[in-house]
Amino acid sequence: MMHVILEVKKQKNPHIPIEAEEIIPENFVNPGKELSIWRGNRQVPLEEIFDIQIEGTASSAMEIEVVITGGSGRIKRVGEYMEAGTIRIEGDIGMHCGNFMSGGSIEIKGNADAWLGREMRGGTITCHGNAGDYCGSGYRGEKRGMRGGTIEVFGNAGDFTAETLTGGTIIVHGNVGDLSGAEMKGGILTIHGNASRVCGNMTGGTCTVYGTVTDMLPTFRKGDTQERNDTGIALTEFTGDVANRGHGRLIVHSFTRA
Repeated sequence: MMHVILEVKKQKNPHIPIEAEEIIPENFVNPGKELSIWRGNRQVPLEEIFDIQIEGTASSAMEIEVVITGGSGRIKRVGEYMEAGTIRIEGDIGMHCGNFMSGGSIEIKGNADAWLGREMRGGTITCHGNAGDYCGSGYRGEKRGMRGGTIEVFGNAGDFTAETLTGGTIIVHGNVGDLSGAEMKGGILTIHGNASRVCGNMTGGTCTVYGTVTDMLPTFRKGDTQERNDTGIALTEFTGDVANRGHGRLIVHSFTRA
């Protein structure tokens, strides 16, 4: 088993963006491989941004754990195209963490910025804090968002969570922002808190909201209300979005109409 510890060095200008898509376990199988990241418009060696400590050996990415410590809240694209292994982030992380991820696991002890798990294919992302806008979504103009895997957020998530969700599972234990599940095509979205205007233009998949949906869209066909045996909460099932000839399932505890 190999442990790669990356401690963010103190930056003279911490507002310069850092893009670190090369931080994935696969790239540490060969410890002698030279890795670089972008700091603003300059491509710099990994060791210019991080103090690096490597313990143990590994023959494959599955045997590697990358641990990121220090001020990582502005570092973008960590875990992009990750296929195996583990990344553990001890604090916050910047935008686009886990882009196109297809395997392995990412654990974030703090908050995640926007586009967490963008167009994810597989694997697991766990965020113990809050997630920003577009969690599990497709990028602007992309017709399909997350397609597989699991994202679990123990705090709140922002606007457009699960936009164009096509497959996989997103679980938010807190509230979500406006228009979550918009253009949803498949997959499972579970929201334990409150939501607003969920699942507009939905055509498939299942979204369950255990809190209150405000401004519930009128283009969902109301079905039965039943009490869930496992939670004791009465849930009402809707079908829609009928404005888009959709057959998705929207299941809510309570709602107010738009």
